[in-house]
Amino acid sequence: MPPLPTLDDAPDEIKLAVDLIYLLESNQVDPRTALLALDYVKRDLESKLKEEK
Repeated sequence: MPPLPTLDDAPDEIKLAVDLIYLLESNQVDPRTALLALDYVKRDLESKLKEEK
């Protein structure tokens, strides 16, 4: 059986997602609140990407 991949081998976006999930869960952030906040984060990052062009 081949060895299972580790988080160290994962792409950066997976590592960041795992870190964010840990942060939200360890701070007991309500999932609905987290999703709403992530919508704001996404819009902010998309706006910054548009400015770079």
